[in-house]
Amino acid sequence: MYLTKEEERMLAGEQGEVMERMFRLLVRLGEIYGAENMISVGSVQVAGVSYKSIGDPGTEFLEDMASKGTRVKVLTYLNPAGMDLEDWKKYGFPEDFARNQLRIINAFKQMGIVITSTCTPYLAGNLPRFREHIAWSESSAVSFANSVIGARTNREGGPSALAAAICGRTPNYGLHLWENRQPTVKVKVDVDLSFNSDFGALGYYVGKQVKNKIPYFTGIKNANTDQLKSLGAAMAASGAVALYHVEELTPEADLVETKGLETITVTQREIDETYENLNSGEEPDIVILGCPHASLREIAVLAEKVKGKKLRKPVWICTSRMMKEASDRMGFTEIIEKAGGSVVADTCMVVSPIEKMGYKTTGVNSGKAANYLPGFCKQNVVFANIDKLVEVQS
Repeated sequence: MYLTKEEERMLAGEQGEVMERMFRLLVRLGEIYGAENMISVGSVQVAGVSYKSIGDPGTEFLEDMASKGTRVKVLTYLNPAGMDLEDWKKYGFPEDFARNQLRIINAFKQMGIVITSTCTPYLAGNLPRFREHIAWSESSAVSFANSVIGARTNREGGPSALAAAICGRTPNYGLHLWENRQPTVKVKVDVDLSFNSDFGALGYYVGKQVKNKIPYFTGIKNANTDQLKSLGAAMAASGAVALYHVEELTPEADLVETKGLETITVTQREIDETYENLNSGEEPDIVILGCPHASLREIAVLAEKVKGKKLRKPVWICTSRMMKEASDRMGFTEIIEKAGGSVVADTCMVVSPIEKMGYKTTGVNSGKAANYLPGFCKQNVVFANIDKLVEVQS
């Protein structure tokens, strides 16, 4: 692999032990995947933030890195934590969990990482440009960046993303290369999609079918960014889709070659079956929206639906701290709280210890959450659109 003079100095340890160790990891990764060189990255998003995910070994590793004066070189955002970092007591997060979670956050902060705690960095001030090389790690964020924005990133693991942040580099392979961004399967959508959950159901079904291929969608007549966010998140969860194209909607769709591709057709039948297959519960103990983290538009929609109602059971909508503050200013948070719901920041149901907080059945409108909750959080799932979920709880 070709290395610049500066990169050779990194590898030789001239910029310190931590830099050498992190850059060696990136070089090894590049060698495994046949990268010819390293490239600079404009930003990084680091996963492996929740104490539930990394436990004591991960916490101690991060504290050790921070204690050595490690600092990131580029703008670096953080994935969701395992709790609301400010109001964790209010929502009943366990105190011992909170104590360890705050140790993790403090270590990241010492390294210069922005404590955004969100899986939607593009809604919180980290918006890459078209074709910019980045190193992001959370699967839905990777999908959105590649597909909707047209930036270029592989799906980084927690260690490789942290290494990229410290070194400002990533190996030039995979989805950083134009030839690897071409579609490999066509998906004909022969069904009308209305709710975000419909896009989640579509994504879940397609991800199961195509695994790690690059789908090119036709027949999606219109979709806003929240719906595309739901589509990509579900495909990344049920399969390993890190990039997709939608005819006339996503920026690279008219630049790629689609002739001769295998075609999968999705009808109402497949969507209905997906809803049925993802449902394992009947009456939710709690409804949690915002997986991926909710935009201000999604918070506003919930506020409108619960305005003047009283909810029988908890309804959370998870979002970034930035969106929560905007919601506060617009009065959406007050409306939701008056109904008995909550706008919860910094976390999401998948990486939080909800199974230790008395919840056994969770209602969601996210295909991604419906996929992960049974395994990660030991939850039965009610997967439905927002109208049905709010109706159940009102």
